[in-house]
Amino acid sequence: MKYSLNLTKRTILSLISTILITAIAQASSETENLIDRTGTPLQFKSYDQYGNQKFNPLLDNGAWHGYLLPQMSEDYASFTGPMVIAQEYGVFIAKKLEQLQVVDRKTNQQYDFTKAKRVIQSRPGELFQQYGFDDLSVELSLVFVNDRTALLTTELFNKASIAKELELRWHGKLLSQWDDKLSVKKALPNWVVNLTSGVDSVAFTFPKVRSTWHLMLDKGSQYQIKRSIKTRTILSQGNQSYESVAQLTLKANSRQAIYSAQSYYHTTEEASAYQDKSLAILAEPKRFIEATKKRWQEYLENGLSQEKYNQGLKRLALKSIETLHGNWRSPAGELKNNIVSPSVTARWFNGAWAWDSWKHAYALATINPELAKDNVRAMFDYQVDVSDELRSQDAGMVVDAIFYNKDSARAGDGGNWNERNTKPPLASWAVWQIYQQDGDKTFVKEMYPKLLAYHQWWYRNRDHNGNGLAEYGATKHRLHNNDKQQIVFTVEYAQAPSNKLNLSHCKVSGSHSYQCAGMETYQQVLDVGGYKDLDIPAQHAAGWESGMDNAARFGFINAEQLTAYAQKNYQGDINKARADWQVRFFVNKDKQGNLLGYSIDQESVELNSYLAQEKQILAKMARLLGDDKQADSFEQKAIALIKTINQCFYHKETGFYYDRKISANIDKDATCQGTLLHKRGRGPEGWSPLWANIAEKKQAENVVKVMLDEKEFNSLIPFGTASLQNPAYDADIYWRGRVWLDQFYFGIIALDNYGEKVAAKQLTQKLLDNAEGLLEQGAIRENYNPETGAVQGATNFSWSAAHLYMLYQAL
Repeated sequence: MKYSLNLTKRTILSLISTILITAIAQASSETENLIDRTGTPLQFKSYDQYGNQKFNPLLDNGAWHGYLLPQMSEDYASFTGPMVIAQEYGVFIAKKLEQLQVVDRKTNQQYDFTKAKRVIQSRPGELFQQYGFDDLSVELSLVFVNDRTALLTTELFNKASIAKELELRWHGKLLSQWDDKLSVKKALPNWVVNLTSGVDSVAFTFPKVRSTWHLMLDKGSQYQIKRSIKTRTILSQGNQSYESVAQLTLKANSRQAIYSAQSYYHTTEEASAYQDKSLAILAEPKRFIEATKKRWQEYLENGLSQEKYNQGLKRLALKSIETLHGNWRSPAGELKNNIVSPSVTARWFNGAWAWDSWKHAYALATINPELAKDNVRAMFDYQVDVSDELRSQDAGMVVDAIFYNKDSARAGDGGNWNERNTKPPLASWAVWQIYQQDGDKTFVKEMYPKLLAYHQWWYRNRDHNGNGLAEYGATKHRLHNNDKQQIVFTVEYAQAPSNKLNLSHCKVSGSHSYQCAGMETYQQVLDVGGYKDLDIPAQHAAGWESGMDNAARFGFINAEQLTAYAQKNYQGDINKARADWQVRFFVNKDKQGNLLGYSIDQESVELNSYLAQEKQILAKMARLLGDDKQADSFEQKAIALIKTINQCFYHKETGFYYDRKISANIDKDATCQGTLLHKRGRGPEGWSPLWANIAEKKQAENVVKVMLDEKEFNSLIPFGTASLQNPAYDADIYWRGRVWLDQFYFGIIALDNYGEKVAAKQLTQKLLDNAEGLLEQGAIRENYNPETGAVQGATNFSWSAAHLYMLYQAL
């Protein structure tokens, strides 16, 4: 009986142990290798067809450099790369910069990592490798312990019953190939990297490079490796390589850890400022590692709910958290606060954009509220002030994009900084979400006057006829107007233009191409027609300002589509067809007649829906801060605007919302001016009143019917940026067919707001089932083909990640 009792206990203990091991393994498998972080960089630029670096390095904690896991056996025991963000461009500077070799000094035999039992994996905030031999185990892990430094731990475990005398060798070499065609020396003629070493360190100091569209470095930018063990180092300046050697006695059945702090600095001053931090890291490495693990534990505890039933969405939520933190950049250059960039791997996206930032902040409010706040602050750091020497007329506006370097107009040499437009007004939406998550009233108090000024800017600078309905547009800018403050454009004809046109003041470029200025000339060109191509920079800026860059509603349609449209509607008359797609502009001026900027000639349904929602949020903020009078005012204005939106932007015949073309002759007594632009087809702007929860019930029911129609928006991946019936639809065009996950999210919330919860979940599942790589190890992408699910655009894209996380929260 006693034997039977002991067996039962053993069985129970064994069963408990099995359950625990299984649970741990299952939990681990849910968090490992969510994104493929393996890769073998062979050149600075390894771009795919969309301009993305082909690999997905781990970055964290706001650092400006990142690493990969080895893909090839010859790279085992190294973290491949690194990639560094040279101010505005991410490039891989090495295939591997610190590869470990372990030699038994007694036998002079090198441990062959290709013959070891291996575990190579990425985890949230960590890269990990383990190599097991009969007598020795080697583990390498990498985490980011501050915003400039990654800490690598190499732990060796002597399994033998006798001590081991080991020699540890580390080596690395910089890449010499720039891209598929050029060497680094040919691409950057003055590229000379200076290698230096100390008793425990190696440093690579880069030359000054100011290549606006490729690579930007200041003198003294450098990459440093500091170890917790003394080494002998041999440098090869010509070969741009090094080897460091250390000796280690490892007692029987004992472990020893060696640490390597790897840091990337933009300037000599920055390197000096961080030296004490580097020393502190190597003095107490375990403390910094534990802090990093605790930080990630908090992200996951804050961001993931155990009650969520959809495992696909839960997996994506974690993948989204990794993506958002991988795109986190700490203050540097002209970036005064922490930002979350759109994508660390996309060539042009290592800066911060306004509405991207609002979306990132909204998602991060739950996960990492302090980063969310900083992301908002970073954009408002450059909110235009009335004393601004360049654009005081835009006081209150938040500029479109900020980067490490300002542009030439701001005395910088950057090319990506953009003040040609702003972005849709979702900042208050983000700030209020942050407040709802952490209850920080002081943050609302800090942001409220700035949000108020931004809100008022729309009505001062983008409401041409003063009727309370705003338009997208373009700022006064050197690319939009000349020194005489005349709008500029280029027009091209297949043959000599009509004699009805006076283009004598235009500059001829090519046989029948003219660079012109002046609103009168532009209007004349539109009225006479007959042109082959017309390009006006303000149109691009207006599209950018909406965030839907080349959407059909802004007149963007290709020649083939326009011909088909003409044949269907005007018996092939291109001039009549083109008239439906022409955009005109209004010059906005202040009371003194000074140029403020330009409005496109259409009032936007979703811009005004955003503004209506913002009035409601500003009212809540005002009441929170004790200003009941202002709160009452905003509430009343919101009610009035919501009524106007439902009256003026809804088209009964097609059951959908559209932008409204502004009438040239303003009738102050008419509620709705002009005509609805339904001929340019349906787009996601049509469900924005439902997302903002301001659509009338009957109108919403009709919009939902269109959204769920498989001939309209309910494609393989639903809610593309143009209806399948849109004359300008193309599954491969940025904002005229592709599925962007922000618009998808807005659509899902629109359904949910109006009682279509089952449909919302079904369509979300269609996304999960059909979007290429989404539930696998593929990076989260910028957009997806609505008909095939194929990926397009930027990899590791933050606003897609943000909205996937929002879906996880909502459903």
